[in-house]
Amino acid sequence: MIRKLALGLVGLLLTAIGFFAFAPGIVERSMNRVDGKPLPEIRPEAQALHDTLTIVDLHSDTLLWKRDVLEPVDYSHMDLQRLRQGNVALQVFSSVTKTPTDQNYDSNSAEGDNVTALVIGQLQPVRTWNSLLERSLWHAEKRDAAAREMPAFTSVDNSNDLEGLLADREAGASRVGALLSIEGLHNLEGKAENLDVLYDAGFRMAGLTHFFDNELAGSMHGEEKGGLTPFGRDIVKRMEEKGMIVDIAHLSKKATAELLAMVRRPVVSSHGGVQATCQVNRNLSDDDIRGLAATGGVIGVGYWESAVCDTSPEAIVRAMKHIRDLVGIEHVALGSDYDGTVTVRFDTAGLVHVTQALIDAGFTEDEIRAVMGENAIRVISKGLTPITDLPREEEGPAE
Repeated sequence: MIRKLALGLVGLLLTAIGFFAFAPGIVERSMNRVDGKPLPEIRPEAQALHDTLTIVDLHSDTLLWKRDVLEPVDYSHMDLQRLRQGNVALQVFSSVTKTPTDQNYDSNSAEGDNVTALVIGQLQPVRTWNSLLERSLWHAEKRDAAAREMPAFTSVDNSNDLEGLLADREAGASRVGALLSIEGLHNLEGKAENLDVLYDAGFRMAGLTHFFDNELAGSMHGEEKGGLTPFGRDIVKRMEEKGMIVDIAHLSKKATAELLAMVRRPVVSSHGGVQATCQVNRNLSDDDIRGLAATGGVIGVGYWESAVCDTSPEAIVRAMKHIRDLVGIEHVALGSDYDGTVTVRFDTAGLVHVTQALIDAGFTEDEIRAVMGENAIRVISKGLTPITDLPREEEGPAE
């Protein structure tokens, strides 16, 4: 009897070990997919141009998953090897801390949370199990640990870091910069002082909301979809003063309009599409686009179905062309949403497909350089400088 009990306990232990070892990878494989549909052959002239670009992607959720970004894998969308293959200079890594049960684009309650099960299943530190703030701090620790281990993967926390990264790449070094962002400031846990904690951990960009309304503002996917709260307005001011870039992705229409009317710095929409080419409520209206452009900001166009109503490079470029024609090329950028539980046509290593599609759509070389990274560099460089460090005449939206 005792022997049977012991064998049973061993069996349960082995099952548990197997679950925690393999389940997180299985979950990620099912959620972050490449659809396998045909892609055109890359022409030599497209590859030659792509290899000279400074490429910036404004949004990836890779840090959410249980794997080391330095280690190549044969699934999902992004790791250091594929970032290098895609010639990415700077990748913005977002911290996702909570997503609603039965998540959808139309209406979500703040009750329930899918991420908690993922956190426990990945055997993250116990401090992250019941704290959204600690989940973000864990993501920051993962980035910093990777940067310490591999100098080719470098943290970007200020303008000097960014300038050094770009200078090293210009000199031929194959370095990839990593900047931290936040997908929804519910991780403040209602305390303004936690913004300082997040800043000190390295976060330099943040969206106020994700898929549900919170203490700062309404989400475009929330139940109320309201505007900015007094707490939200205070946090926006604090972010700009500290040198944190404001992201309007997922923000309700009312909150977006209120935020764009109050900001003093360029803002971003880090990942998504435009209503003109894909009528999904997730995407920006022409009024949203004009308002964002008035701040001098950029729109990161995503690569998944609900962002551009297809996964083809041509669909991505159609959205980019609309933004260019409406407000100017200087407001177009990349915002993949790689590893964000989306299905795409190509992973990070295949970014040359965007370059080729831009060529085919008649974009000039200067326009392509702007879209693929120079616009984002401009906005990030300015956004990383605290307002208190600028001469007063430099404050306010860009012309």
